[in-house]
Amino acid sequence: MDNLAPSDLKTIMHSKRANIYYLQYCRVLVNGGRVEYVTDEGKQSLYWNIPIANTTTIMLGTGTSITQSAVRELSKAGVMIGFCGGGGTPLYAASDRLDVLWFAAQGEYRPTEYVQKWVTYWFDDNKRLKAAKFLQTARLQLVLKTWTSLALYQDKGFKPKHSELIDVIHASIDYIESAQSITDLLTEEGRLTKKLYRIVAQNTNYGDFKRIKAGGGGDPANSFLDHGNYLAYGLGATAAWVLGLPHGFAVLHGKTRRGGLVFDFADLIKDAYVLPQAFISGAKGDEEQEFRTSCIELFTRNEALDFIIETAKELIIKLELDV
Repeated sequence: MDNLAPSDLKTIMHSKRANIYYLQYCRVLVNGGRVEYVTDEGKQSLYWNIPIANTTTIMLGTGTSITQSAVRELSKAGVMIGFCGGGGTPLYAASDRLDVLWFAAQGEYRPTEYVQKWVTYWFDDNKRLKAAKFLQTARLQLVLKTWTSLALYQDKGFKPKHSELIDVIHASIDYIESAQSITDLLTEEGRLTKKLYRIVAQNTNYGDFKRIKAGGGGDPANSFLDHGNYLAYGLGATAAWVLGLPHGFAVLHGKTRRGGLVFDFADLIKDAYVLPQAFISGAKGDEEQEFRTSCIELFTRNEALDFIIETAKELIIKLELDV
């Protein structure tokens, strides 16, 4: 029993996995057939097990190293690996660019069903625009559902006015439906995001807020937004891997960014979960780890990865029917 390999384990579906890890100042290795991370405290080394069959993403921050055997075992279990800076941002990989890049498990038998359907419309500008509109609308509908949830946020002190939120969301959806180009959608996304920042800042008593470019530091909410967004990128990358979709086949973030589909998928959940929690944690004075734990709990409890995967599947069916 002690020598069970990851491939022998009863695989937990990615959408049902509970764990996302951010590690720093440690070594990741295989010890006794298990993947573990090792921290040093004085002259003592402490070993902590990583339950890889129940893990979606591992982010390796400052002062980390990983062995080839650990990468092999993580790959067998389908765990996404990303290298990043301190606090989860920015995200690096073996590249001279700061795109969001992930090391995905490379198997010869990844599913092709979805990518074959995806590419049939991806080269059609009109269908790609329809796809972008579908994702943006799904994103806003999730915001409306979650932000007005009594159980989810109101017990944390975040109580936006329903009438104001409904007006903002519905106006944006109306604009999305009439948009003539991807540029129109990105412009509206920028306008809407500023309105959502204002609503959250006001309703968490956070005070004045100005968004600073990712990685630029700033106040706690800015730092938490950066950190939480990269956690969402981990789920976006995992969803694309599960469906067998290359990250370059984006529908909204342009055909020139090879990680664009990760952004598209992560955007489905960022506003719903990361945005409110960043301000709630910032107003409370939470530490980084407390915010990260709250964010991951929101993702898990509300099946955020499931939502991304099912939305992508629904999109494929919709565009197959071309309605």
